[in-house]
Amino acid sequence: MDHSPRSPLADSSLALLTKGYAWLPDRRRHASGPVVRTRLMGQHTVALYGPDAVRFFYDEQHVERATALPGPVLSTLFGQGAVHTLDGHAHRVRKGMFLSLLTGARAVTGVVEEVTGEWDESVASWPGRPSVVVFDEASRILTRGVCRWAGLPLADADEVAGDLVAMVDGFATPGPRHWRARRARSRAEAWLAALVEDVRRGTATAPTGSALDVVVLHRDADGRHLDPHTAAVELLNVIRPTVAVCWFVTYAAHALHRAPDIRERLREDDTAYAVAFAHEVRRFYPFAPFLGGRAVTDLRWQGEAIPSGALVLLDLYGQNHDPDVFPDPYTFDPRRFLDHPPARDELIPQGGGERADGHRCPGEDITIALLRALGPRLAGLEYAVPAQDLRIPLNRMPSRVRSGFVIEGVRVPVPVAS
Repeated sequence: MDHSPRSPLADSSLALLTKGYAWLPDRRRHASGPVVRTRLMGQHTVALYGPDAVRFFYDEQHVERATALPGPVLSTLFGQGAVHTLDGHAHRVRKGMFLSLLTGARAVTGVVEEVTGEWDESVASWPGRPSVVVFDEASRILTRGVCRWAGLPLADADEVAGDLVAMVDGFATPGPRHWRARRARSRAEAWLAALVEDVRRGTATAPTGSALDVVVLHRDADGRHLDPHTAAVELLNVIRPTVAVCWFVTYAAHALHRAPDIRERLREDDTAYAVAFAHEVRRFYPFAPFLGGRAVTDLRWQGEAIPSGALVLLDLYGQNHDPDVFPDPYTFDPRRFLDHPPARDELIPQGGGERADGHRCPGEDITIALLRALGPRLAGLEYAVPAQDLRIPLNRMPSRVRSGFVIEGVRVPVPVAS
């Protein structure tokens, strides 16, 4: 097999940091074949895109994830020893714990009920405040809701929300945001590891069937309980993705501001449209730029050689904006998903493949359900949007609305009695 690239490969690490989400789509547009070849951190890198590439990428005979995750990502976003670092049988056993907690109607309904209850209670206080930052409020609401659902006692919800947001905000960048993320992870892991030990000693109680209870009792592929640190890591991997929905809630506010007609449509009692809106928020706005794995052997993709050990990237942002997959991709239009619900490997903001035995996010159904519930609630509010910086910079990873989306003069309409 010919392992050599068609031309000498320059390292693109600096270009990635400079261009962010646009880096890989730009490289794709100038590629002469079906893959992008480059180097990242000195490693031979091959980037793939498209629904067929999703299936290729998630085949464990082709690509493994465990050895591809950079240390800085583990030290901020996922945690050392997390399920994301496992492959094969060990991954499936650990992943089963997450699937038992995060999938199915009961789990989804439980999280949504807790979060919407917190939302409704919090929003009732907004009319008395001079201004509200949607990103900050959403992060605190989601933290309180998911922690109550998970059986985690909160001494300071604001601090925990800040730490969970920092872990996501600092995983893909060097500098101050990265170090804030590492410090936040250390605090959160220490808190939850101590809680796990207290439950096992009998000095604290885990509600039966709660996430805390399930993680404390879980036995891994080797038949052993998780050590307190790993249990803490996985508890964070249960609650952190739900708190990260604050990114999408803020993007939803941004979308409603740009398209008042969509806001009016969301105010109607139309579940199908609310779900379509949730899908379009996740498709249109930037969250994860790509996923990485490592070729387990010499491979071929559409005639292109991929050498064993090469870093393999799956372009998430680019695929979600590919006109061959989503016509008119830079127009925000939830109607695209009314007649054509997203196929498994087409819409991939939270990964692709099967949840049961792959690395697709097990909490995706919860994300969709939360946006389905919170989108109409946000659209139902009356408020003013003062002058602010509403840009969403694509060279910042993860990106976010710069101002956090500030609203003023909030009014909560009173339902008219029938």
